[in-house]
Amino acid sequence: MKFKPARFIRNLLFGLKVQPLRDLEARLGYRFTNSALLVEALTHRSSLKETGKERNSSYERLEFLGDAVLGLVVSRYLFKNFPNKDEGELTKIKATLVSEANLSRKAKLISLGRFLYLSSDEEKSGGKSRHSILSDSYEAILGAIFLDGGIIEAEKFIQSHLLKNIKETSEDKSLHNYKGELLEFLQAKAEGIPKYDILEEEGPDHQKIFTVGVFSRNRKLGTGSGASKKEAEQNAAKMALEGLDKNSG
Repeated sequence: MKFKPARFIRNLLFGLKVQPLRDLEARLGYRFTNSALLVEALTHRSSLKETGKERNSSYERLEFLGDAVLGLVVSRYLFKNFPNKDEGELTKIKATLVSEANLSRKAKLISLGRFLYLSSDEEKSGGKSRHSILSDSYEAILGAIFLDGGIIEAEKFIQSHLLKNIKETSEDKSLHNYKGELLEFLQAKAEGIPKYDILEEEGPDHQKIFTVGVFSRNRKLGTGSGASKKEAEQNAAKMALEGLDKNSG
């Protein structure tokens, strides 16, 4: 067979791109039929400016889907396996399991940051270890698994990665979920469900700061800031709880 340098180089480059994905798939415990979905789940929007791809090529749409799938699967699992817990208790456990802190921790266990596609500026600013980026990409991967293999494969992934040692996770103080605690507090007082609104966004994409307000019955309970919407919401809920504790005392 005649040696063809162009084909050899093309196959070599293809292999260099695919091998890291195979490594990540082994860590995930799932092999993609459509690898493009996995690539999309790893693509941060900051990298699009350097590659010239469209905005919808980043992981944000898959993250939106993965968040919904995660909520459904975790809710159904808790409902089925904890029949003696009421709505407030189930909500609190779920909030901890799907929190940014827990998802980013799970992402670090599989070294997800190594495989992310970021702009050079985002990478230099520590994007590959940033909690918000890791948790968002983790949810995007879940969305990709759902599209690639369906709800059964997504459920298998969630059960093997997130639903083990639920008791230890829910009691871990480092994963304290102020949003879940605030929800439980307001429901106990018949004050309804807290609503979170973005009040301000500052800074470039790779150093964005969000300010969020939390409201109940059109009354602002607290504000919080953070490098992600989820972090800002947690800080707003924490401030709200501190104020409610003072008022009740």
